[in-house]
This record gives sequence, C-alpha cells and structure tokens, in this order.
Amino acid sequence: MKTPVKYHHPVLVKSSDLDELNHVNNVVYFTYLQEAAIAHWYSTADPQLAEAIRWVVKRHEIEYHKAAFEHDELIITTWVNDFTGVTSNRFYEIRRGTDLIVTARTVWVALDAVTMRPKRLPEEVSVPFFE
Repeated sequence: MKTPVKYHHPVLVKSSDLDELNHVNNVVYFTYLQEAAIAHWYSTADPQLAEAIRWVVKRHEIEYHKAAFEHDELIITTWVNDFTGVTSNRFYEIRRGTDLIVTARTVWVALDAVTMRPKRLPEEVSVPFFE
C-alpha cells in the first residue's frame, strides 16, 4: 500500500480570523483547509494536469479539538488518501505546536477547467502524491 505524502502549510492567525469569542471562527478553519489543499495541489501535481483540473467541494467533515487565537502559528498538514473516478478524499490536521486543534476530511470533485463538468482523473495523477 502506498503512503500519502504529507504537505505542511503554515498560517498565522490574524485578528480578522476571530469571532466574538476571540478565537478562530469556525468558518475560517474551512478557509485554512482550502488554502492548504490548493497549495498542495499546485505544488505537487504535474503543471499541465494542475491547469486542466479545478476542484470543488462535495463534502466537508470537521472536528474541533481546541481553540486557536490571534497570533497563533498554526501548521495545516494535509494529504490525499485516494483519487477515485472524479473524486479525491483529502485529510487534514491543524496543530499549534503539539496541540491538535482540528481534524478534517474533504471530498473533492475534479472538474474540467474548460467545461467545468466532472472530469475522470487519469491514474498518473496520484503518482506524486504517494511514496
């Protein structure tokens, strides 16, 4: 079985990321996850394939373990579990040092960048995402 290559994406929490309780707003975590996923895709996928495919979210699952606050330095670790047909399952952890803040999973759907219709993923898409 292949091992997913993990991607690490740093985030510094800004005051605009906070809610009225002065911790990171739940919706902002989704922005962090999306930014990490997009950065991972473009830094890892073959450039021609990266330009030919766009991704849309089919489903998000998130579990909050601890709160994050202004000026926290977070690391979003993300990895692709699989590419199947037109979908990809991606997992995430958000940590502040050793503290686990969030775990999450997203099901992404691949779209053709021109037609914006679901696009079956070629087998070679997975090669750089696994060891």
